[in-house]
Amino acid sequence: MRQQYIPGSGPLRPATRWGHSRAASGPSKHPWRTVWLASAAVIAAVLSVAACGSSSSSSSGPASAPPSAASGSASSASALKTTTIDGVTVLTTTPGFTLYMFAPDTGTASKCNGSCAQIWPPVTGPVVAGSGITGTLGTIKRADGTTQATYNGHPLYTYAGDTQPGQAKGNGIKGVWHEVTPGTAAAASSPGTGGNGY
Repeated sequence: MRQQYIPGSGPLRPATRWGHSRAASGPSKHPWRTVWLASAAVIAAVLSVAACGSSSSSSSGPASAPPSAASGSASSASALKTTTIDGVTVLTTTPGFTLYMFAPDTGTASKCNGSCAQIWPPVTGPVVAGSGITGTLGTIKRADGTTQATYNGHPLYTYAGDTQPGQAKGNGIKGVWHEVTPGTAAAASSPGTGGNGY
């Protein structure tokens, strides 16, 4: 077999049939794969820790909401604002998720609990008035003991189906879920009938 020098390959080596040397096999064959897999494992671990660290034992706010709604829920002492969606000025969370009211609610009680509250996460109170908010902000105690924000007496919710700011997919669902607008009238204080509007 004739000897052929391949630049950068060290001492003379026998050439293969096609004039190229065969790459070494084993773990050093593709070191970038090992680096990439190690990086992916570190990223997955960081995301898992971050997800676990954001949950809490409280059943209100983002912790009890599906992941798609968690980012839309308002947290304690967050500012509400107004945004125009489809030509209508509505109240939103600071990130821009539409706020909703539930027709069976009263000024003192939320009728959306359990699985309803997972689809329609209650906005954790208290909240403060941001740009364009002219009504009365307050809070109520929910059946589970948590505090929910209200606007003109209406308990406030976000909707799990709104996956990004600027959406109002929950408006009009079953005729009992409505986006909250700056002109929303004050809520009734007498107990309403329960409902399964989710």
